[in-house]
Amino acid sequence: MALLVGAVNPRVKFSDEQISAILDEVFRTYGEFIDGDKGLTYEGLLRTYDDGAGDVDRDFDALGLDLVADAAKEPLAASEASSSSIVDERMAVETQKKQRTAAWAVSPNHGIVFDDTWKIVDDLELLVKRLKMKQSKEGGKLKNENFDAYSDAGWSRELGPSSEISEKRVFWEESGHDYAVFLKELGGLRGRADGARSREEAFDGHMAIGRVLYEHQLFKEALVSFKRACELQPVDVRPHFRAGNCLYVLGRFKDAKEEFLLALEAAEAGGNQWSYLLPQIYVNLGIALEGEGMVLSACEYYREAAILCPTHFRALKLLGSALFGVGEYRAAVKALEEAIFMKPDYADAHCDLASALHAMGEDERAIEVFQKAIDLKPGHVDALYNLGGLYMDLGRFQRASEMYTRVLAVWPNHWRAQLNKAVSLLGAGETEEAKRALKEALKMTNRVELHDAISHLKQLQKKKNKASNGGVSGEASFVIIEPSKFKAVGERTTGRQELATALQIRALQRVTRLSRCSVELLKKEMSEHDVPVSYSGSGVPEKSIRKPNLEQILHRLLSFLKPETFQGAVKAINERILSVLDENGSGRLDLGMFYAILAPICGGPPDRRKRIAFDALLWRPMNEDGANIKKVDATIYIKLLRAVYLPSQGVSELMEVRGDSDTSMVSFSEFLVMFDDPDWGFGIMPTLLKLETGDRNRHGSTICSVCRYPVIGSRFKETKSHFSLCNQCYSEGKVPSSFKQEEYRFKEYGSEGEVMKDKCMCFNLQSRDDK
Repeated sequence: MALLVGAVNPRVKFSDEQISAILDEVFRTYGEFIDGDKGLTYEGLLRTYDDGAGDVDRDFDALGLDLVADAAKEPLAASEASSSSIVDERMAVETQKKQRTAAWAVSPNHGIVFDDTWKIVDDLELLVKRLKMKQSKEGGKLKNENFDAYSDAGWSRELGPSSEISEKRVFWEESGHDYAVFLKELGGLRGRADGARSREEAFDGHMAIGRVLYEHQLFKEALVSFKRACELQPVDVRPHFRAGNCLYVLGRFKDAKEEFLLALEAAEAGGNQWSYLLPQIYVNLGIALEGEGMVLSACEYYREAAILCPTHFRALKLLGSALFGVGEYRAAVKALEEAIFMKPDYADAHCDLASALHAMGEDERAIEVFQKAIDLKPGHVDALYNLGGLYMDLGRFQRASEMYTRVLAVWPNHWRAQLNKAVSLLGAGETEEAKRALKEALKMTNRVELHDAISHLKQLQKKKNKASNGGVSGEASFVIIEPSKFKAVGERTTGRQELATALQIRALQRVTRLSRCSVELLKKEMSEHDVPVSYSGSGVPEKSIRKPNLEQILHRLLSFLKPETFQGAVKAINERILSVLDENGSGRLDLGMFYAILAPICGGPPDRRKRIAFDALLWRPMNEDGANIKKVDATIYIKLLRAVYLPSQGVSELMEVRGDSDTSMVSFSEFLVMFDDPDWGFGIMPTLLKLETGDRNRHGSTICSVCRYPVIGSRFKETKSHFSLCNQCYSEGKVPSSFKQEEYRFKEYGSEGEVMKDKCMCFNLQSRDDK
């Protein structure tokens, strides 16, 4: 056995201690195949090869055995062997080499050039297999992690630039002695590569080492090799491309983007030499940008890849997914349908197509496409999760709970699926099951909304018990009252319609997190980052900018957001704001107008928000170098502001202003009058400020008489029947069906302190009347 180990590793000089250690390891591992004093049996030797401890093709090559010649000795193969020529024998040797080598090494563009590099690859494969065998024996098996997509974003995510590693990621144990020994021996192989006869051969060696390590998911070590290759040949595209892939898998998205940009620069400078790689560089650059949350920018690169290679179905799928992610559903459907046409068994593309169809209201077709994705891949978490959400939207709660149960079978700690399962069970009338599901969700994550949900369930249970004893049924527990019968008591009580509008704007603030973005940052952006003036079709000078460039500005303004949260913010901004500003679909936007539209919903005192909105209009070319703005410009701004935040106004009346030739100017004080006008301006702002400052106030144990959730924010108390409503139910005109009155008069309380103060005042008035 010692002779065999030495013979099949002719380039490795083993010491006696190393040979003894290897033999001890083999005989301990394969003890059941030891035949007394004879040693390891033939079956045991076969098992070592089956387990990956050796490579039979490499060993035949090292021992100089000839498979073709051996085959000629067999009677049945004699006729075939006799016809063999020298060319046939060379082909057999090449076949052996291909069998022992990963697919990348035999491709014409990424293959090994020098013979000595083959020796390094063979030795590295041996080192990795030895490490794998030791770690598998010590830990039972290498640690791996299920890389199912994060479903809450609503579309499935591609998990890396290489589909080879998308299913499961292997995590090597890097802290043990075995790994330290491996690194030391790996350093020796790198030294051999550096000591090559030429720079080209050294480059070949480091690239091959990096590829072997990447194949075995030793990404940190692969990155070291690719970086060394970049130093040896800085203008070669391949090492930058491979380094970018490693960085992405390691979660270093910004660094990955930089490497892909270097690869792109080198490819474009190299002419046709690297044209075959350009589409994939574009795709991987887009994926790295998505990792940072930059979905609009990613769309640009996916489009480039699809243009360069129209049959690149993955580029089309990624483009469709990204378009869906920013709310451009029709374009998403078109790209995803094209990807499926090219690759009908593409489960991820079916999943995202179904999500886009659901967003467009085509629910029945969406169900069919979701089901197709699940048929193609039964454990597709995103398809199951999103189909559950669709069933919830349709009120098919039992089917929804089945989908969430299947999600949890694949991903047991998916707390959102557990929470949604509880809600769907509640909708199906299975209260006890819903309660158990909620408690399971609470074990997974200790979020405050889960505590509120459990409290809500308890309230519903009390109401159900009351109904069974002759009370009002929970099914028809409220009625919607027409607005004329809703009366506000006192100047401080917000009107129902006004509150509904403010709640919509507040919801946009929450999704985009713009209320956490200081309005002063807008001022800083205007002063530090100027934009070249361009001219639209009408010849009006504008500081216009493309959507992907605007996304970079938003990334600076919202730098505190995680990538997935930033994606949601961009989607909301694209749907609510950019769709109005880019009315002709050109993809370019007036940046000054965008800043002015954003200012009222950013963080900061209301006076500063208005001032910076005015400054943003001054920053535009037609108003630059002055203290006043054109009246027509101010009017267009107010109209756009209302079109964005008060969508019931529409944008049709904007056309009345576009051709206005009024050249009069507006000062800041006059602008404030226009802005604060309750009927034609943004008079909703005081109500919005009230929501911003009070929408986290909890009113003790008080619950809304309609939805049964704890009252958070303002509490609206009916002055006659004394029932209470939350912000949402009041804005929707809901009242408990048990209270039937000709009209309803509500008083608003921002906190429990105001309620107690009001009670004391009423008590004092009553005492005076008694006296």
